[in-house]
Amino acid sequence: KLPSDGADGEQRPGFVLLGMHRSGTSMLSGLMATGLGYHTGGPLIGSAFDNEKGFFELVPAVLQNDEFMNKQRIWWSQGVREYDYEKALDDKANRRITFKNGVKALRVLNNPDNVPYLQKDPRMCITLKTWLPLLSSEPAVLFTYRHPLEVASSLQRRENNFPLEHGLRLWIVYNMRGVQNSNDLCRVTTSNDAVLASPLKEVKRIAKELTSKCNVAPPPEELKQEDVDKFVDTRLQHNGAQKAAEKAKRNVLALHNDGKCKVYEYDSEFTPEENPRSFQRESEMYMKAMKVYCDFESGAAYSPDYEWPLLD
Repeated sequence: KLPSDGADGEQRPGFVLLGMHRSGTSMLSGLMATGLGYHTGGPLIGSAFDNEKGFFELVPAVLQNDEFMNKQRIWWSQGVREYDYEKALDDKANRRITFKNGVKALRVLNNPDNVPYLQKDPRMCITLKTWLPLLSSEPAVLFTYRHPLEVASSLQRRENNFPLEHGLRLWIVYNMRGVQNSNDLCRVTTSNDAVLASPLKEVKRIAKELTSKCNVAPPPEELKQEDVDKFVDTRLQHNGAQKAAEKAKRNVLALHNDGKCKVYEYDSEFTPEENPRSFQRESEMYMKAMKVYCDFESGAAYSPDYEWPLLD
């Protein structure tokens, strides 16, 4: 195993981008692939109504992740906390699952011509440890996160019958597993807010740190403002300022990080009068997710001994 800080000088051939669904991973991947020249291989999942500029996800890796999880009766939005990476490896070794898509993905990730590579699929938060023994060299990790309420609300708009509580729970699980599964790897961290606030500066910092801290091969290209303009919607930056103004009008429910991280009231799907139990469950999940979010903001959540919230 390579030391997590890359101090041995061994060059890492690429990195895995970990982040929950709807957390800005596609935008970040697009900036790093098209602007900096990190290799994604192909074929990639195409654009969609909810992601017009593409997902930058390697199709065979996504399909193999689905197969790993489906064998354990898990889907991207159901049961992911119970995923067993060792069982998935055993299923592969004993041919209880097919691995033809995995072979195609490894042809990309283990190909020296694709250095430095970028592998992105939110499911990797869950399945990463299944892939690590299959890679010819240990990758670095780039971890990113987004405000839990923004993620849960986005999922609710995209999916049918997707309660806010379920989205908040998934946010906790994906981020928890993403951090836990990468604790032994060299990791660089960012956030959707940090990228949106200063895309050119933040993505350059990320690339520099991947190389200087983790010994990932330097990217072939230099990121330019015109690359940023193609991928970052200025409306998102405007919406961030608008959300901040709206929050200022809401009551504060809790304070974390010596008052620097405020938990504001939100628009619940329920009322305490008509659906007291559902309202309580959703509110409790929101408060748990926000505590984790604030701990990401302070950096506390990246500690190996961080105490993640209990989920029933």
